[in-house]
Amino acid sequence: MAITFEKALGIHPQTLAVRAKRAEVIASNIANADTPGYKAKGMDFKSALAQASQKQQTGMSRTHDKHFDVRISSNNGVQFRTPDQADTGDGNTVDAQVERNLYLENSMQYQASLQFLTGRIKGLKKAITGAGQ
Repeated sequence: MAITFEKALGIHPQTLAVRAKRAEVIASNIANADTPGYKAKGMDFKSALAQASQKQQTGMSRTHDKHFDVRISSNNGVQFRTPDQADTGDGNTVDAQVERNLYLENSMQYQASLQFLTGRIKGLKKAITGAGQ
């Protein structure tokens, strides 16, 4: 019985792609914290991950048969965030402290996913090479 990398690695490649996209959205908010009229954006992680997972299962276009398709569409789950603070007068809805905390949280979750994926890859390598016997 053959095992595919998609089954062996599970949802973790998609998780990393969604976390990377979320980091871009948060970084954009931080970069525009002083831009008048800028509206903070957020990303619904669960819906973005579900969409990325569905794309892989349907086998969307790939450049090579053995490549993973974990692309995230440009607006996948990205929406304007409801502001937590009163309008400061310039129309900007970014709260820099909230964004920094979200970025830190997302970074830690990205690292955890990366470590889990690395463990899976090491386990596959060990199974293939028979190391430790």
